[in-house]
Amino acid sequence: MDGYALRAADTRDGGVDLAVVGRVAAGSLPRRALGRGEAMRIFTGAPLPEGADAVVPQEDVAAEGDRVRVAARVARGACVRPAGEDVRAGDLVLEPGHALGPAEVGLLATLGHARVAVGRRPRVAILSTGNELADLGTEPGPGQIANTNTYSLLAQVREAGGEALNLGVAPDRLEAIEARVRRAWPPTCSCRRRASRSASSTSCARRSRAPGRSCISGRSRCAPASRSRSARSGAGRSSACPATRSRRW
Repeated sequence: MDGYALRAADTRDGGVDLAVVGRVAAGSLPRRALGRGEAMRIFTGAPLPEGADAVVPQEDVAAEGDRVRVAARVARGACVRPAGEDVRAGDLVLEPGHALGPAEVGLLATLGHARVAVGRRPRVAILSTGNELADLGTEPGPGQIANTNTYSLLAQVREAGGEALNLGVAPDRLEAIEARVRRAWPPTCSCRRRASRSASSTSCARRSRAPGRSCISGRSRCAPASRSRSARSGAGRSSACPATRSRRW
């Protein structure tokens, strides 16, 4: 607030003339304390001089030379933002696991944190398997359909803040699927394989292995993903599940 810093007690009766004894701009410090019957020119963002407890806007005073007339009573704390108004010492500002957006980054910068510990973005590789799948950019052959689920899953991963890797389409051959999985593992943290709904195709995807992997779970009691499999290798995880095809009418 651009105006005049003063002692609220000096305006108790209203209609008071105060001596202007200095000025303080943003980024500078007052050169002296404020005494009784005195005011100091002050600008937005500047620290309040010692002895002052309020600011009156420049529109509400009549200034002439080194004196200023305040017509009405000014309340203590008027137009002043006290230290700790936004965040007090000891306040918890962000819970662990809180997603960082523009507001949170600005808050951290305000508090002087140039570096903070964060969780790494999950990296997810998407692999579709099935002889009946034709990837985008290629013409589907007889009995084939377009590989659409891969791109839907890639978009979902990115929307959730993850890093997505497209492993394309692998035919229903164990060695072909394993070769694609090795491309992603490591360094990806998760590999998602979308198999066709047939038992043979899903079986190939479930039996594919990368070095050092261990199985976590097999079949699940849910449809259409009952023939699902999940495995782990170090910090990463792989899962295979059958796909539900969309139909066009």
